[in-house]
Order: sequence, then C-alpha cells, then structure tokens
Amino acid sequence: MPSFLGKDKGLTRGGFLGLGGGGGLAAGERLEIVSVKAAPLRIRAAAGERKGPPLGDFDPQRWRTFGPFSQLDGAILVQIRTKEGLTGYGLGGGGAAGCLAIEQHLGPLLRGTNALNVELLWEQMFSSSSFYGRRGVAIQAISGIDLALWDLAGKRAGLPVYRLLGGPTQAKVMGYYTGNDVEHGMKLGFRAVKIASFESFRSGAAGMRKNVEKILDARKRVGPEVRLMLDALCAWDVEYTIELAARVAEARLYFMEEPLLPDDMDGYARLCREIQTTRIASGEHEATIYGFRELLRNKAAHILQPDLSWSGGLTDGRKVAAAAEAAEVGLIPHRGGSVYGMTLLLLAHTTGMAESFGTGESGNELMEMMTPKFEDGYYLPPTGPGFGVDFSDAILRKYAPGVI
Repeated sequence: MPSFLGKDKGLTRGGFLGLGGGGGLAAGERLEIVSVKAAPLRIRAAAGERKGPPLGDFDPQRWRTFGPFSQLDGAILVQIRTKEGLTGYGLGGGGAAGCLAIEQHLGPLLRGTNALNVELLWEQMFSSSSFYGRRGVAIQAISGIDLALWDLAGKRAGLPVYRLLGGPTQAKVMGYYTGNDVEHGMKLGFRAVKIASFESFRSGAAGMRKNVEKILDARKRVGPEVRLMLDALCAWDVEYTIELAARVAEARLYFMEEPLLPDDMDGYARLCREIQTTRIASGEHEATIYGFRELLRNKAAHILQPDLSWSGGLTDGRKVAAAAEAAEVGLIPHRGGSVYGMTLLLLAHTTGMAESFGTGESGNELMEMMTPKFEDGYYLPPTGPGFGVDFSDAILRKYAPGVI
C-alpha cells in the first residue's frame, strides 16, 4: 500500500511534496505573516495550588504533581495573521512557558515569511530552538504554530486540511471514550472505552488489588463486546506492569497505555516482548519523528500515540504516521477525536481509533468546538476550510484573551 508521504515513508526528514502534493494552491503563491500571538487556553480549570501542610519527602503524591505546563492545563492557542487578511489558529502546549517561547523567539523568527512554506518553517523553528528545546515546551510551542500554519493553508485554498493533502483514506473513524464512567461513554454511543486514574506502583499490594478490581469491574460493566483499554499515566514500573497484566488477562484489554515513564525505552521494549495478553501503547509524551523512530527501532510500542498539539504538529505527525505504517505498528493519536488528530487519522493508511475530545465533556464549549461530528460510535471528517474551527471574538475573550 502506498504511503501518503511518498516513497520515503517518512523515514528521513526530507522527501516531502509539500502543499503542491494536494492541490488547491498555485505555485509561487504567498501569505506574508505579520503577527504571531499565543495565549494560555482556558480549556479547563487548572488545578490550584495545593492547600495544607507540605507533603513529606517520600509522599507518593510528590511523584504525581504535574504543574501548570502539562496536559490540558498547559494548552495554548496560537493565532497567526497574514498581510492578506487571513487568520489561522492552532492548539499547542507548554502553558505560559510555551507562550513565552513564541513571544520572544519563534514569533519574531516567523514574521515576514511566507506562511505557505509550512514544512520549511517547521525545519527552521526546530533547528533554531534545538539548543534549548528538542522536546517538551519548545516542541509544544512549535506544534501550535504548525497547526495554525496548516489552518491558514486550508483556509487559503478553501479546503479542509486533509483535502489539501490528498483527501481522506476512510469515511469515518471509530471513536473511543476516555473516562471512568463507562456507562456514560456507552450512552453517548461509544463501543470502546478507556479507563484511567490508577494507583501507583508505590502504593504496594493494596494499590495492586485496587487496580485489578477496577479493571475487572470495568469489564463486567461494559460487557464482553466493548473494547476496553486503560491509561496508567506512567504510574507503574516494569515488574508491576507485567504482574498486573497477568492478573487482569481475563479482562481482554485492547491496550495498556503508558504504564512507564516515557524515557524508559528498555522497559517498554521488555513489556512488548513479555506481555502476550494485550498491546502496549506509548508516545503521548514523545516528540518528533526522532523520538518515535527510537520507539520503533527498539520495538518498544505496539501502538504509537502522537499528540499533534505536543509532539510536533501535523508536519511531523505525518512522518510518524508513515513510519508506523512502514513498521506495521498501530496509530491511535492522543486526543484523536479533535479536529487535529482526526486530520492525521484521515490521511493515514493505518486503521486507528479516535479518542474522545469534547464529546460528553459537559459544558465545555471550547472542546466541543474543536471536536468533529460524532454519530453511532464514529467521528466524521471536519467539513470547514482549514481545521474547520472559527473562533469568534466572544470565544477568544472568554478563553484566550491574550490573542485579542
């Protein structure tokens, strides 16, 4: 099956056809960047400062204190305006730290350039930030910029981004619900659910019992036909994960997500070798094709989970998807049920699933805006130009006043 990236299947940094590969833009066309802004996105209420006396030096909570720059608490909105009057938006990460990198470094680097040179600009930003970046906050900032640039390209062509890049490989994508209220997920129409919030391996035998009971109970609640997964959020070590997998074999988990810290490559490779009852999914906290290539080289994941707002945007995400295809490894992007993750899934030739993003998130209008239509257990392709999301001034004032 041919790769949507061309002959090299994303295994080198070069070899791209760029915007010309999908049509919709004339050769030599230009959109001049005049403004690059970023602001923390109030996508959900960030955890406040912990109250009460300081935690003891060895309190297990000290290993699970993630701060304001990670996960959805650290979401940022990037806004790029052009001289021609178009505005593009992208979802990034890194919180206020990511915004500072854009304000003081990446934004000035982009002003005056042609926004349609998306892949060229990615390479220039990555190279210019490599001495302090390569992963984490810097690449999360680049991710938001990259998505905003693709949004501009789609809007200029009057096409959804996946159309601009060659069109969808599938008509719809199976969704799965993330949350411990599995009955709620099934009522929404999902036929696959992922449970989370587990005890750390530091909680010992009592925590192991709780985790096992939670998994087996979830299987009983969803029944035998629903796909069941879990997300350990890097809370376990290798021996603990192997033991737990054996204890819950009857639950027939579809995958176990991120049981170990992201840098434990040898540990993930061992899990993939020794656990036969389920798949190992990783990559939510990995960055760029370089990091994902190491996962593949070490055979350290059965399923790759890039998050386009953290791992390098769509430009790099396409390379990851092509590498997964070439290695015959699964692709299930983190928060794939966003318009960004769905775009990658629609371009890929691997069969994946789209994780809920906004679906069933009661009262969160911002997440709902960035979520494609969902019906009968499947997400449908976004229909508007770019990523299909328009942020009104009222929405921006409410959720990202820093870009007004």
